[in-house]
Amino acid sequence: MRHLIIALILTLAALPLQAQDTDLELVLMADASGSIDPDELLLQRRGYAQAITDPDVIAAIRDTAYGSIAVTYVEWAANQAVIVDWMRIDGPEAAAIFAAQLDNPVRRALGRNAIGAALLRGKQLIEQNDIDGWRRVIDFSGDSVNNWSGPTIAEARAQVLAAGITINGLPLMLNDDMGRAATLEANYRDQIIGGPNAFTLPTASRDDFAAAVKRKLILEISGLVPDRALALRD
Repeated sequence: MRHLIIALILTLAALPLQAQDTDLELVLMADASGSIDPDELLLQRRGYAQAITDPDVIAAIRDTAYGSIAVTYVEWAANQAVIVDWMRIDGPEAAAIFAAQLDNPVRRALGRNAIGAALLRGKQLIEQNDIDGWRRVIDFSGDSVNNWSGPTIAEARAQVLAAGITINGLPLMLNDDMGRAATLEANYRDQIIGGPNAFTLPTASRDDFAAAVKRKLILEISGLVPDRALALRD
């Protein structure tokens, strides 16, 4: 089965991505800076792999106007590395292929935080692909709002929002208490997120990481924010 998935990946990678309509263009921008240890790097990759293949996430994708989304997975530090290139996901088979590409221990983004550069890289990936998405979102994870090089967060954020791209936040405090996680979430609300329906969804537990990512993906795919999703369930 693994050999079949790898063969499918290689076949798809060799094909040009044709211009296509889809509901959402989603950049999963995961923290790989020096404060993220190897276990946390793999935790993020495996959490996203588990979430993107979850039946509830697939159901949310199929319930969109186009029945599909386009996703890329990028890790950021001082540089940015595309781990999984743009893929159109419209069901469990495509989701499994996407997830299989995250099963890789190699670290390709290194160094200290360059958040502004990472946000602008997400914008570039959206604007230079061949996909016509109805909505465009950068899903940004990180464990601080330090910015050691490159453009400032404020100027990069302004450019991203001016392009009509929403930035959502996944504040990571996997080795800390909820008090510091709340502070980080407040910093993300003030400095990182923005655009239509922007929201943060913090996680302070390794055990709950995949569940938090699943919830965040469902909200982003459905075009909801946490408060509105709760209201719809009541």
